[in-house]
Amino acid sequence: MFAYILRRVLYAIPILVGVNLLTFLLFFVVNTPDDMARLQLGAKHVTQEAIERWKVEHGYDKPLLLNHQATGAARFTDTIYFRHSATMFAFEFGKGDDGRDIGNEIRTRMLPSLAIALPVFVIGLLANISFALLMVFFRSTYLDLWGVVLCVVLMSISGLFYIIAGQYFIAKLWNLLPISGFAAGLDAFKFVLLPVLVGLVSGIGSGARWYRTIFLEEIGKDYVRTARAKGLSETRVLFTHVLKNGMIPILTGAVVVLPLLFMGSLITESFFGIPGLGSYTIDAIQAQDFPVVRAMVFLGAVLYIVGLILTDISYSWVDPRVRLQ
Repeated sequence: MFAYILRRVLYAIPILVGVNLLTFLLFFVVNTPDDMARLQLGAKHVTQEAIERWKVEHGYDKPLLLNHQATGAARFTDTIYFRHSATMFAFEFGKGDDGRDIGNEIRTRMLPSLAIALPVFVIGLLANISFALLMVFFRSTYLDLWGVVLCVVLMSISGLFYIIAGQYFIAKLWNLLPISGFAAGLDAFKFVLLPVLVGLVSGIGSGARWYRTIFLEEIGKDYVRTARAKGLSETRVLFTHVLKNGMIPILTGAVVVLPLLFMGSLITESFFGIPGLGSYTIDAIQAQDFPVVRAMVFLGAVLYIVGLILTDISYSWVDPRVRLQ
């Protein structure tokens, strides 16, 4: 088991290095430091002296990958790549263009993002699986038919509609919850409740329909017919055998998403004014704060790779045959 996990971790290292290099090329070769300076200075006719001064202030006045004027290790360390990209492997993200420490902002904004994403993930997963099992239990009946129709309708509606409708009816018209904002402590509950409800309603259509497909595929297999032949009830067949054997595709979708919960929801947090990582990323893109955008791209890649490793580990728990691969 340890060798299996170690092999998966070693596979992830070159992937992370490649993502880091690709991110560096996108930000510093396609979009040069001179271009970044012109965007930040915001003037149509920026003097070269102002550009050079901005590059010195933000540490972009060095060579990209190799400093031929330096000697020893400084040839590699006294470069833009080492100062702004290589240090991300140690989770040293530096400061944004506004002067605030990016690492501290990430730690501060992580909890508001989790306050929304974690309930949506847990409650949504249970609701989707339960609804899917209900449709499978009553398969080929009107309940199953109208359940699928409901799922398709919910899938066809844009997520923005749920956000706007929730803010209008629940917050503005009925005045049950705040439209937007956030507060610390227990007061945060009333601010995150509406985003959580919107996330649950907007995701149940696609989630339940996908799980229904998984369970319908399992229910036609030989082991299910054998269980029925032994006299087991349909309820026990579904919850004991079908649900258990459908765990691998369920884990594929669930475990990979789990690390990405820390990144927050870009649209939801922006519309509801939640000071999480999602709104932090959107604000950085709008303000053209490149250090923040780079840090969030790299952090997203790290969390996604962690999700893949967790998926492999969960596979080995559900199906022991995976450990031998």
